[in-house]
Amino acid sequence: MEERILTLGHSPDPDDAFMFYGLNIENGVDTNGYQFEQILKDIQTLNEMAIEEKLDITAISLAAYPTIADKYAILSSGASMGYKYGPLVVARKKFTLEELKKKLIAIPGKLTSAYLELQLLLGKNLNTTVIPFDKIFDAVINGDADAGLIIHEGQLTYSKYNLEKIIDLGIWWFEKTSLPLPLGVNTIHRKFGKEMKDISRILKESILFSLNHRNEAVKYALNFARGMDKELADKFVGMYVNELTVDIGKDGLKACELLFKEAYDKGLIERLPKIDLV
Repeated sequence: MEERILTLGHSPDPDDAFMFYGLNIENGVDTNGYQFEQILKDIQTLNEMAIEEKLDITAISLAAYPTIADKYAILSSGASMGYKYGPLVVARKKFTLEELKKKLIAIPGKLTSAYLELQLLLGKNLNTTVIPFDKIFDAVINGDADAGLIIHEGQLTYSKYNLEKIIDLGIWWFEKTSLPLPLGVNTIHRKFGKEMKDISRILKESILFSLNHRNEAVKYALNFARGMDKELADKFVGMYVNELTVDIGKDGLKACELLFKEAYDKGLIERLPKIDLV
C-alpha cells in the first residue's frame, strides 16, 4: 500500500517532540498507510501557515482558531493546557499590574494564546513589541523591553536570568475560573472529511505510546530541549503532556469555550467560533 504523506506542523519543543515520538521510531505507532512529514516552526509561524492553509495537520495557538475555524477542526488530543500554571510575565524588577499596563512588553506573537490571555487580564491597548519567543529574555535583560511574556521552557528557566515573575497567567486563570488555561491545540484541515477520525486516532495513539514509553520518549525530546537537562525536560513534558493532552475532556472544552466568550465579549476576537472536536 502506497503511503500518503501528510504535513504535520509543531513547535521545536520537548513537549511536542515527546507527543510525536511514536511516529519517529521503528516499531512505534501503526500509521495505517500515512506518512507524517513533520514541519518544525515556532508557534507564531505555525499560526500564519495555518491561516494560509499550508499544513494538513498543525499545532496552533488556540487564539488563532477563530481565524481558521472554517478550514480546520480541533483534534480532541494534543492540547497544551496549564493547570494552575502557564505563560509568565517577567521583568528585571517587580511591577504592579497597573504599572505593567504602561510598560513595553515583549510578546512572542500577536496570535499567541499567551498574548490573548494577557489582554484579558490587562486590557486591549497594551504597548507591545513582537520578538521571537527564545529572544525575549535577552530583550528584557538588555532593556529593549520593560517586561517579557514567556512561553515554552522559559516558564521553568527564567530564574536563571535573575528576572522577577510579575504574574503567572495559569494561576490567574485558575483562580478566576477553576479551569485549566488553554494554550495550544492540534488541528486538522477539514478537506480530509471522514479521514479526520482515522488520522486523529493515530496521533492520539502516538501520545499514548510516548506516555507508556516515557523514559525513551523524554530522551528523544531532549534533542529539542533548549538549556534543559533531562530532569527539567521531564518536568516540562509532564506540565504540558497530561490527561488533557490525551483527551481534552469536558473541563478542557469548557475552558476553551469560556476563553473565546470572554475574548469576544471584550472585543479581542471578531467572531465566536464553534468548537467541533475530531
